Amino acid sequence: MNLLNKVISCPHCGHHQHINIDTSLGDQEYYDDCRVCCNPIHMRTHIDEARNTVELHIDSDDEQVY
Repeated sequence: MNLLNKVISCPHCGHHQHINIDTSLGDQEYYDDCRVCCNPIHMRTHIDEARNTVELHIDSDDEQVY
């Protein structure tokens, strides 16, 4: 298990919080609730093994497409 500790900002209330990303599981997509406002945070991770980087995308998942 390879854990990466990051600090993110909630897209709803802006509160900073620590998260752990398990890079041994590959690409992931999941939701986690904000510890302050309890709104869901949509998180996507992409592991780029060729460049040895981890991309983390965070959004509120309430963007509307027309």
